[in-house]
Amino acid sequence: MFPSPILVRAALRRSGVGVMLATLATLALLGACERRAAVLRDPTVDDFGDTVAVSAAPRRIVSLNPTTTELLYAIGAGSRLVGRTTYDRIPAEVARVPDLGPGLRPNVEAVLAARPDLVILYASQDNRDAVRRLRAAHVSTVAYRVDRVADFARVTEALGRLTGDTAAARATIDSVGRTLATTLATTASLPRPRVFWFLWESPLLAVGGGSWLNELLHVAGARNVYDSLPQPSPAVTFEDLLRRDPDIVLASPTTRARMLADPKWRTLRAVREGRVLVFDTTIVNGPSARVGASAVGLARLLHPDAVSR
Repeated sequence: MFPSPILVRAALRRSGVGVMLATLATLALLGACERRAAVLRDPTVDDFGDTVAVSAAPRRIVSLNPTTTELLYAIGAGSRLVGRTTYDRIPAEVARVPDLGPGLRPNVEAVLAARPDLVILYASQDNRDAVRRLRAAHVSTVAYRVDRVADFARVTEALGRLTGDTAAARATIDSVGRTLATTLATTASLPRPRVFWFLWESPLLAVGGGSWLNELLHVAGARNVYDSLPQPSPAVTFEDLLRRDPDIVLASPTTRARMLADPKWRTLRAVREGRVLVFDTTIVNGPSARVGASAVGLARLLHPDAVSR
């Protein structure tokens, strides 16, 4: 019999391994556990706490969150999409889906014109009015936050039940969870470089402790120099960054080139010594089904001699 994810978390906390490993173990076990266990969470209760009745598997879905859009493709429901946001890029075939604008405060009339039988939104207060209006128009509407690694499994499971394919959802959860757990185990004994993950220059924004990217750094065998700040993307000062003196800077290709040529940035030791690494910034939409592959790629970048390809 497979152990309960709740018991796994408790045992790992008692052993001092920590919350991150407990989450990854739960992800890895969830698919197997769910094949033998009862429903863990009613998927018709969304992150606004609203109960949503879906009488049949939807055939026309509007997803106004790039992360849930990716998850729908991962579980085989992408062909049912009839609307997405301007910011959806992955997978490539999503470009053929009609663009309904931004995901926050959407044009409700444009969404209704797509004749959806399910709309998925990000659970932001900015979307409360859209949820109310869509439900008033008798369209099943759910809102989820996918902000942390643990949200990936929960929301993927919910989407699987809403779309009528729990087996594909569980397989996705199981695969990603095992990849994350394996990567964390591989990097656990390696030296952990101190990393500054650059997000924006004016104001200077960093990945903070409240971001799932901070969790990704931990899995990949690094320490975020701003992990003590609770915000997902806190504004920081350049002077404070100099004091924290990271070993590595993560940036986009264009930002890297600019940093290496800028006298100001070259006062930062990591930049001066050429330790500005380029990582695929397309992952920043959220912890989707690619989060496992992203962790592996980041671990290889940070530990090229220790993590095999």
